[in-house]
Amino acid sequence: MPAIVYQKDKRSGITYAYESISHWDKEKKQSRSKRKLIGRVDDATGKIMPTDGKGRKSKSDTQVKKRGPIPSETVKRQFYGATYLLDAIGDKLGITEDLKKCFPDNYKQLMSIAYYLILEENNPLFRFEKWHTLHKHPYDKDIPSQRSSEVFSSVKEENKEQFFRLQGKRRIEKEYWAYDITSISSYSEHLRQVQYGMNKENDRLAQINLAMVFGEESNLPFYYRQLAGNIPDSKTVKNLLADLNVLGIPKVKLVMDRGFYSEDNINSLYKDHIKFLIAGKTSLKFIRKELDPIYDGFRSFDHYSEKYELYARTVQAEWHYTQERRYKGDTLADTKRIYLHYYYNIDKAAEDEKAFDKKLIGLRRELESGKRVPEHEKLYSKYFELKTTPKRGIKATVRQEVVSQAKRYYGYFVLVSNETMDAITALEIYRNKDVVEKALGNLKERLNMRRTLVSSEQSLNGKLFTEFIALINLFIIH
Repeated sequence: MPAIVYQKDKRSGITYAYESISHWDKEKKQSRSKRKLIGRVDDATGKIMPTDGKGRKSKSDTQVKKRGPIPSETVKRQFYGATYLLDAIGDKLGITEDLKKCFPDNYKQLMSIAYYLILEENNPLFRFEKWHTLHKHPYDKDIPSQRSSEVFSSVKEENKEQFFRLQGKRRIEKEYWAYDITSISSYSEHLRQVQYGMNKENDRLAQINLAMVFGEESNLPFYYRQLAGNIPDSKTVKNLLADLNVLGIPKVKLVMDRGFYSEDNINSLYKDHIKFLIAGKTSLKFIRKELDPIYDGFRSFDHYSEKYELYARTVQAEWHYTQERRYKGDTLADTKRIYLHYYYNIDKAAEDEKAFDKKLIGLRRELESGKRVPEHEKLYSKYFELKTTPKRGIKATVRQEVVSQAKRYYGYFVLVSNETMDAITALEIYRNKDVVEKALGNLKERLNMRRTLVSSEQSLNGKLFTEFIALINLFIIH
């Protein structure tokens, strides 16, 4: 058995400890011992300190306590630039501050998922783990699929409204707000708002509709609302006005396309004292009645816009306003001032006329060949007179007056407003509305929302809200 032997050096006064191992020497026929230096003995503690016998500590001990850089145990490579940019945008627009107020427990997760959607175009969320290892982001941890579903489900309607309200206070008050709706297809059969309707992507799936409001000067989205897929655009304006009132933003200026035009909507806008600019329908009697008196002199060079290459004129008219007062049980009738901005585009008129003539040729061919199409019967009787002879058979003659009347308004379109402005100003405001269409295109393509795969209402609500946060960032970059 080895034993520890202590020996004091008389010159240095240091006590050394040795490991002594006894063994039998066959040649000398006696017991012998072999010593191995262990270290020096600390006088204060009595502990043995490793040494090489010259008063120096062992190399291993020296390496442990040596000053200088500590060797890395792991190596990590991350990208910072893009997410720093998004952080700066969040600070500038107040997105981070407002999200923290509305979602104090998970605002960092929402921001990180939004960053992922922006930087990883069209990639599904199950790839977040790999992205997380390569990028610095607010949450700075992985968000697996189960966790992302929990984050989406935590987004409540009252928190969303609070966020819209806070963001609304940061926006320009005097600009026009562009309002439009798009359809988002869904594979789910269990979501309440997923219904079959007029799909704007010509998709055969059921859908939800997404209404969105954008500032035309700021080019930033301000508000959105989910709608059932079978609700027509014209039926959504009253809900929009009610929501804006709830958010504390009652006085806005709205610009909308012709899908929102209806007598009921115009009355609602007047009732709530909302300034509006909306595309009208030239087929309406009210629109044609005001156009006919100026029709003959419309294409005068005095009314030609070289910038837009079209003719433009404005007519002031009267709107016959009605309001049902249920609390009184009667209907209020009044007249309101309204402005009709008419435009004529020669190139568009020529294209429409050419297309119409081709359609008439096809209809006549169907009649004279005897290959009538049941769906075209009304068109046959409207535009043609038929004569039958033994030699020529069926002869179709065009009703010229009816055709001329149909072509009379080709190339014309109209914008309707209750705010004083000239026709060119109205046109410029309306054309700026395409920021909404680009935004909705971004939402579907860049953020992978053309079709949604979520299976619960709450997850859908949360995911759409996160997409909305991402969209704000995309547009400030644009």
